[in-house]
Amino acid sequence: MHDKTSIYQTCTASQSTIGISVYLVNNIGTILVALLLFSVVAVMVRLAIVKRQRVRDLKSAKKEAVLFNGDTLSRIVSFLPSIDLPSLALTCKRFGLPEEGELSLHDEALFRQPPPKEDCQICELRLPTLVSGRFYMTCCGKDMCGGCFYASFHENQGNEVDNPWPKCPFCRIPMPTTEEENNERLKKRVENNDAVAMSNLGCYYRDGQYGFPQDNTKALELWQRAAELGHVGAYFGIGCVYYDGRGVDEDKKKAKNYYELAAMRGDSIARHNLGFIEYQRGNTNRALKHYLIAVKDGYDDGSLTNIKRLYKSGQATKDEYTKSLQLYQTYLDEIKSDQRDQAAAANDKHRYY
Repeated sequence: MHDKTSIYQTCTASQSTIGISVYLVNNIGTILVALLLFSVVAVMVRLAIVKRQRVRDLKSAKKEAVLFNGDTLSRIVSFLPSIDLPSLALTCKRFGLPEEGELSLHDEALFRQPPPKEDCQICELRLPTLVSGRFYMTCCGKDMCGGCFYASFHENQGNEVDNPWPKCPFCRIPMPTTEEENNERLKKRVENNDAVAMSNLGCYYRDGQYGFPQDNTKALELWQRAAELGHVGAYFGIGCVYYDGRGVDEDKKKAKNYYELAAMRGDSIARHNLGFIEYQRGNTNRALKHYLIAVKDGYDDGSLTNIKRLYKSGQATKDEYTKSLQLYQTYLDEIKSDQRDQAAAANDKHRYY
């Protein structure tokens, strides 16, 4: 049996609960906005803390070494979130460094040797720089050299394999038998945010190849997505778009910036283009620096030839020309193999130097 007091307390509690529920329903919008604002403020505070720590690191780098010597430049550049001209310029302005300091930081990053190239995961030799010397597998997104790709279609005696159809050495899925099948696989790789697939598809749209229509706007869109994911060749592609004005307003300054981003990450053709730009401006020494780095990376189609021309015209020394030949020979020693030679001899599309 309930007494009057307990019944009154029960009713009061029920009324309070109902009141709270009604309040929440009537003010749900206000509550959601408050939660959203709280989340935004929390994110902004976190970004401010990260930015403040970055500034402290840069100040520490500046204090720990003499201004503008190699150690200081290396430390400051290493603290930058990405190696590009806006970041370098901002760093100099932040610390009140003179204009020559900005140029020094720029050149420290620009003329630094690019990261080493990857090896073929099958034969374990360095992958060739030339595009025709390597193959991208649209089934699994891995690369192999032309020699290993050619070998997968041929027996030891050189006879082509008909049955069974060769399988990818990485994922063991049968290789595509038609262009349409290969394109469908490539599109799926793009949907899965594969930067290499995006960059390759951008090239196909640029050139109107392999069943894709010629579309510079689509190519630029794909390269921009690939560049956001860190793909080196995409930076070069964007640079070409702005240099030639393909579907956008021509902008040589922006093109040079993208070439530099690509070159610093190891794109030898972008490096060669920078050498050509510097030579046109009359900066022969800077052009030579770019050409030598490109030759060391295996790009002889223009850089080695241009160094030879500079030597013949007296604009480059004999030592510089000799060094370029030695660098290119070292590159050849790293990539040459009998298997790759057999592939190149069988079909020019497998040429790798």
